[in-house]
Amino acid sequence: MKLKDTGLTKEQLKEKVNKYMIETYERFDFIAETAKDMYMYDENGTPYLDFYAGIAVNSAGNCNEKVVAAIQDQAKDIIHTFNYPYTVPQALLAEKICTTIGMDKIFFQNSGTEANEAMIKMARKYGVEKYGPNKYNIVTAKMSFHGRTFGAMSATGQPDNACQVGFGNMTPGFTYADYNDLESFKAAVTDDTIGIMIEPVQGEGGVNPATKEFMTGLRKLCNEKGILLLLDEVQTGWCRTGAVMSYMNYGVKPDIVSMAKAMGGGMPIGAICATAEVAKAFTPGSHGTTYGGHPVACAASLAQIGELLDRDLAGNAKKMGAYFMDKLKTLPHVKEVRGQGLLVGVEFDDTISGVDVKHKCFDKKLLITAIGAHIIRMVPPLILTEEDCDKAYEIIKESVEELAD
Repeated sequence: MKLKDTGLTKEQLKEKVNKYMIETYERFDFIAETAKDMYMYDENGTPYLDFYAGIAVNSAGNCNEKVVAAIQDQAKDIIHTFNYPYTVPQALLAEKICTTIGMDKIFFQNSGTEANEAMIKMARKYGVEKYGPNKYNIVTAKMSFHGRTFGAMSATGQPDNACQVGFGNMTPGFTYADYNDLESFKAAVTDDTIGIMIEPVQGEGGVNPATKEFMTGLRKLCNEKGILLLLDEVQTGWCRTGAVMSYMNYGVKPDIVSMAKAMGGGMPIGAICATAEVAKAFTPGSHGTTYGGHPVACAASLAQIGELLDRDLAGNAKKMGAYFMDKLKTLPHVKEVRGQGLLVGVEFDDTISGVDVKHKCFDKKLLITAIGAHIIRMVPPLILTEEDCDKAYEIIKESVEELAD
């Protein structure tokens, strides 16, 4: 639906949002009406170069034609059913995901935080049932981010983050260790630990990739202790980091992995994949979902994953990520450029605010985000070209120069 179809002005629409909606987001002053490939368009048809992709969601491009067609075709047949009958999209997607990433079993959810909740629940139930009532503790990383439901936010290693402040005590059973510090994780593991849960690249924590030594060391530690390696690939999964899943960059395999964002092409869907042994922890009644495995979302995901794989967008992410990060290192006031594939962060010195850069870029019709005081983060569609990178770089450069004056 477009603004012109409502008979409302832009200000009248904004008034409705202010009156009726509980706002927890900082709004940009535009109405997102249409989108295609690398661009989003406002109510006037003004194009914005999209280096945010709906928070790493629209990886095969905004409104990818095959994803749109899959949604339309499935919606004509059946939109929703409960999970007792079989549905074709769900079955085909389950096979596609498990065989592609080398995992045994899948459980569908609706979002990333729900996927992480399911991963936490599965690990804890597996530990309690196999080893005893106290074997449910999980070690996560400081500066991690795993979502905003109670289990996921309790796993998040940021006690001062707004997602934790004001809610009372967090869910017990989590210990936090220093990211990329294997010895810190070893020290945090106790007899009551059932798993280690990390992001291969910390997103909200500042775009910090795990080192290979750290990741392979965690896998070895888990093997030695008989505990589970749990990987949160909600943002890094499905070609974002230059491999289908980020763990493939390290040559390790998790016991459970969560995913969401890019797997749906814009439709709300998430999942966990697990080894057959660990998946046995989920039995009838131990977990469930009304919408997880939704036929339309699964049809969209099947088309999206097909596009990501068939077009080798992991390869393009690796190539364009290297190209873009090399250019970003030449920006004025840059302290460090970090990332993996097309999950890219730029940290500026103390004179440049990341939020101010974000707003300057918006004024120049480039969509990015900021994290922390001095960091910007970019997760563009994986279809981008060198020309797109060059255009974004020039806008960021102009923005920083103007702020530095």
